[in-house]
Amino acid sequence: MRSRPDPSIVRVDGPWSHRDIHANGIRLHVAETGEGPLVLLLHGFAQFWWTWRHQLTALGDAGYRAVAVDLRGYGDSDKPPRGYDAWTLAGDIAGLVKSLGESRAHLVGHGWGGMVGWTVAALHPRVVHSVATLSAPHPLALRTEIRRTALRGQRHNQARAVGHVFRAQIPMAPERWLTRDNAATVETLMKTWSGPMWTGHRDFSAAVDQYQRAMLVPGAAHCSLEYYRWAMRSQLRSEGRRYAEAMQRKIEHPVLQLYGAEDPCVLSRTRDASTRWLGARAEKHVLPGIGHFPHEEAPAATNRLLTTFLRG
Repeated sequence: MRSRPDPSIVRVDGPWSHRDIHANGIRLHVAETGEGPLVLLLHGFAQFWWTWRHQLTALGDAGYRAVAVDLRGYGDSDKPPRGYDAWTLAGDIAGLVKSLGESRAHLVGHGWGGMVGWTVAALHPRVVHSVATLSAPHPLALRTEIRRTALRGQRHNQARAVGHVFRAQIPMAPERWLTRDNAATVETLMKTWSGPMWTGHRDFSAAVDQYQRAMLVPGAAHCSLEYYRWAMRSQLRSEGRRYAEAMQRKIEHPVLQLYGAEDPCVLSRTRDASTRWLGARAEKHVLPGIGHFPHEEAPAATNRLLTTFLRG
């Protein structure tokens, strides 16, 4: 079995600089490139800042200060025993904006990072210029569709599509499932969730290798699963009700939603369900043939849509 790597292995060399930023009481590792308005890139489950490698260079070249962060518990950021609730995660990002010396930022989030982006926009609207989400419907839209389909047997079932969230709820076993055989589960999940055009590409193999190594960093598997545990268990607690009430606020910032048409994790009805929480300045794009990772599967199209949206 591959030995447990040091967290510093995620500091992959490239046309960016690495540094540590203290925000909201913890240390967050970031990779940064370019100068201009701040664009903060928030990764999703089982990944780390490197998922934004294509966007860091494109946004830097387009005149933006692009900063990709290892979220709490991931990569080379701190891995405290608590703080994986949406309130604290949003506070991490709002604090990071200020610690980077800016008053506001454009937020770009994929998967769980998109959920955090939606939450920051609702709870800390003053630090947000705009929100772009990839494969990440509004948290209440996702919750609504999961509840609607949970007890139904139809083929297009959002509750079944996020079955990994339910699997994460039991103690200890999910951590072993995620890390066994050198984190082979990471490759399995990525193949299952990706569109067919990417899985046969050599970039896919390179990405899988990076994410497997990062998942073996001590504490990373447990922390990444704690996001899902809070999301599910909070539904049975008062904090879940308070979070839902707070998220009812309409997002008046400009919003870009980007999805892959072949994404098995976010179904078509769920993609459409975010509309009720959006203001007038919102747009949505669905990329044909693309799965759960538009920014990696179709980086050129994603970069074009992102830069056009940001300039607009």
